[in-house]
Amino acid sequence: MPPKIGDLLLKAKLISQEQLDEALKKQKETGGKVGEHLVKLGHVTEQDITEVLSQQYSVPAVDLDHLEIDDNVIKLIPAEHCRKYQVIPVSKFGATLTVAMADPSNVFALDDLKFLTGYNIEPVVASDMAIVRALDKYFGTDHAVELKKVMDDLATAEDAAVEVLEDDEAMDVAKLEAESEEAPVIRLVNLILTDAIKRKASDIHVEPYEKEFRVRFRMDGVLYEMMAPPMKLRDAIISRIKILSKLDIAEKRLPQDGRIKLKMKLQERTKEIDFRVSVLPTLFGEKIVMRLLDKDNLMLDLTKLGFEKESIKKFEEAIFKPWGMVLVTGPTGSGKTNTLYSSVGKLNTPETNIMTAEDPVEFNIPGINQVQMHDAIGLNFAATLRSFLRQDPNIILVGEIRDFETAEIAVKAALTGHLVLSTLHTNDAPSTITRLVNMGIEPFLVATSVNLVAAQRLIRKVCTNCREEVDIPMQALINIGYSPEEAKQIKIFKGRGCEICNKTGYKGRIALYEVMEITDEIREMILSGASSMELKQKAVEDGMITLRRSGLIKIKNGVTSIEEVVRETAL
Repeated sequence: MPPKIGDLLLKAKLISQEQLDEALKKQKETGGKVGEHLVKLGHVTEQDITEVLSQQYSVPAVDLDHLEIDDNVIKLIPAEHCRKYQVIPVSKFGATLTVAMADPSNVFALDDLKFLTGYNIEPVVASDMAIVRALDKYFGTDHAVELKKVMDDLATAEDAAVEVLEDDEAMDVAKLEAESEEAPVIRLVNLILTDAIKRKASDIHVEPYEKEFRVRFRMDGVLYEMMAPPMKLRDAIISRIKILSKLDIAEKRLPQDGRIKLKMKLQERTKEIDFRVSVLPTLFGEKIVMRLLDKDNLMLDLTKLGFEKESIKKFEEAIFKPWGMVLVTGPTGSGKTNTLYSSVGKLNTPETNIMTAEDPVEFNIPGINQVQMHDAIGLNFAATLRSFLRQDPNIILVGEIRDFETAEIAVKAALTGHLVLSTLHTNDAPSTITRLVNMGIEPFLVATSVNLVAAQRLIRKVCTNCREEVDIPMQALINIGYSPEEAKQIKIFKGRGCEICNKTGYKGRIALYEVMEITDEIREMILSGASSMELKQKAVEDGMITLRRSGLIKIKNGVTSIEEVVRETAL
């Protein structure tokens, strides 16, 4: 039996036992391979793994990411055998075929490949992850292969399979429903949903235009076009998604909202994922946007969201106070919900009654009483908050303060012995105070109820696999906010682009935080009608880290790039 990679790295003193235990715990939770988790956690690099394997098996190592393999060589071993043994042919010289593999001691694989190809097989070593990327590059992902089959089926389908009618009133709903149940359409929709999960997309956009029908995924905050299904299947695909969402396929003139619950097996684990579905009538058909709600992607550890040490200390002090209001602000999709869920997760104990009013409830959290808003029957934030106050709550979470009525009840709840957590849409922390006053809340109520305001933005992280140092002129660093002393010492990193990050140079996201504590001096300023600029100036004097400064710290630590911080923050 070949030695385990964790043991080899431990023996080579490249990792500690604690780091190996952390990776094994991750493997138990999410599946995958130990080496992959060690790389993701930043404990080792893929190069470290390859070098250790090379020494263990006394065979040369190969860097598959920077190697272009000849098509004639790739064709020598069929894709199914390459995937079965996790190997990839690299080069051929005379009667010898060089093959990259993670386990060169697998004599069964070597014998089978020799018999299959008729060549002498010479193994070289590469990491599991590099081989998987090479297989996807030269043979396509499993999903890509399946998608090609489906698209081929659709291409050969009869042109009359689905007729796109211009007159919505004349549409045959029964026929449309029947077409949406056809095997190729079902398979294609299933592939779209499961591919989005595998790629860790946050949203799926299904968009009809006059002469084009496209599907885009939002990954790490950026939209990428993934496929263009045939126009003739536009209505069948949209109807299939609406059927899965339990929506009315006959109604094509009004917006509709639904939900899809999907169970799938991924890396030997069964995952349950919710899709929040929004259907909007556009000029050339209905556009569908599906938000993926994956519990595994919900980070409930406040320390890993992106807070600086000073900021998280202030934030935790505020959420552990027995009463008052803590507000999290930022645009849509900036991670406010994640921050709030992380906060209530930290406060969730058997002695505490936590009640939430959300629209919609994105994740179910055991031990917390969550209420879904339903405006059509009068169950809005204000009505729910009134009911909450009769339910003996300790902590109240309001999904969003949208109007004066909700703001007024939230403020009164904060002043009568409850901790209230909520969100608003504002550009930074100080302007949140001005926004509440403009809503109609008296300045003295704002000053006495609000304990802390945290503004946030999500930015992409530089890919750790392909990041490299880049030279930036000193003046450019000063222009974005660094002092001349900082600009002299700082190292700037940027992702070159690799298979792991889809050639973007970025992998994953992290939040920037601006945490403004409402001190006694700031309360006095609110009472005297100070502007948001004056509040900001005072908060910075008191040690507040602004959104831009939070970004500059992360650039300095090699976490993100200048472009990302400049795109999301202002000086």
